[in-house]
Amino acid sequence: MTPNRHRRSALIALAALAPGLPLAARPASAQPITATYTVHAAGLTVMEINATLDITDRGYMVEFRSRMRGLVSAFASGQTTTRVEGVWEGEAARPRRYISEGVWRGEPRRTVLEWQGSQPAIRAMVPPNQDEREPVPDTMQRNTIDSLSAMAQLVRQVRRDGHCNGAVRVYDGRRLSELAARTQGRDQFPPARDEWSGTALKCAFEGRFLAGYRKGEDVEAARRPQTGTAWLAEVTPGRPPIPVRIDHASRWMGTLTARLASYGPPGQMQARAGD
Repeated sequence: MTPNRHRRSALIALAALAPGLPLAARPASAQPITATYTVHAAGLTVMEINATLDITDRGYMVEFRSRMRGLVSAFASGQTTTRVEGVWEGEAARPRRYISEGVWRGEPRRTVLEWQGSQPAIRAMVPPNQDEREPVPDTMQRNTIDSLSAMAQLVRQVRRDGHCNGAVRVYDGRRLSELAARTQGRDQFPPARDEWSGTALKCAFEGRFLAGYRKGEDVEAARRPQTGTAWLAEVTPGRPPIPVRIDHASRWMGTLTARLASYGPPGQMQARAGD
């Protein structure tokens, strides 16, 4: 798996698994939270992801900042900031504006999407999509949301309904995927240095690419489901439930593991996961 696929897989996993903790019914709103994750593959740290969630009764904002780390960054450096703002329409997230921008192997990358009703519209795409991938038909784009809006929707759902079961179709301007998660009970994480401890909901997840395949790639291989497991918990009272660990099977590097490293209110010093 290339480092860029590591980043994409990690984001898919986090987005698919934000639904979470089997709690009693609660208000949909929660205080904002920022969490930092380290992603590991084959015993190496390959990436760091910083996630911020701000979910209110009226709308939401989700932002991910990712950067390559360790030995991998010496061969393929890159960093990306992805942000979405949206509103609620009944039970559903309705993104208004999605921006993903950064640098990959020294080349700038930028995607800007805006939604007109249920139809996304591309406002910026660098490099042009036709240089890399097959286009996603307009009819398949309809009634999709981006992966960060999917996260916001599922976090809001779990605060009210207390489960992680759900499915959603997501579109990022280049690719169309279907993400699904289901509850598999709860596990206890014992105290350990630099790792979060406590009781967390265990969720199985699956992601499938539906369209927007890279030109020249093995489509049958790309269509195979990407599966994994995540554990989620409300690490701070009054703030959204978040993943504390994710194990995600990759086709090239074995298991990718994302671990919660620190968390806290945005703009304030974060607590280390093992504290």
